[in-house]
Amino acid sequence: MARFPQARFLLSAAAPAHFPADSGAEVAFAGRSNAGKSSAINAILGRQALARTSKTPGRTRLINFFELSAGRRLVDLPGYGYASAPESDRRAWPRLLEALRQRSSLQGLFVIVDARRGITEGDRALLEWAGQRQRTHVLLSKTDKLSRTDVRRAFLAATTGVGEEVPVQLFSAHAGVGVEEAQRVLSAWLVGGEQ
Repeated sequence: MARFPQARFLLSAAAPAHFPADSGAEVAFAGRSNAGKSSAINAILGRQALARTSKTPGRTRLINFFELSAGRRLVDLPGYGYASAPESDRRAWPRLLEALRQRSSLQGLFVIVDARRGITEGDRALLEWAGQRQRTHVLLSKTDKLSRTDVRRAFLAATTGVGEEVPVQLFSAHAGVGVEEAQRVLSAWLVGGEQ
């Protein structure tokens, strides 16, 4: 049985004025372009194509809100690190992200990191942006594409790269690795509980 059976697309926002009301609870998902963010969202929500996946980096260009239940939302942020997005979009993203960070409903941030690439400067900048004000959780994605030895190396490098304060977990949307753990974290944050 799906943990989020009522999950549905709510709206896309190109400006803070388009965000839903700042009430309830929401958790944001972010990651470098093509890190597997949309696939992770679909796997965690138990839906095939709720968040649109693409082999083309940079497809998510607006902030997409999904309602998981009344007053509980998942926020899909545009991928970063991909230079072919229009300049107007890239200029608007920092303002959108800052407006999101100011929302009292924001309960935490999942950062999706491609295990084959490791923690990038963009990932570090995002974790610094979240700062101590937000709970963060790193999903080390696409682990099914690595050998066990390389997975262990990637995990050690990621945990060292983000420090002790930020939990890192292995994840593969394709193989189902880490999906239940990520669901538990998301559920706990959405009800205001601790991980």
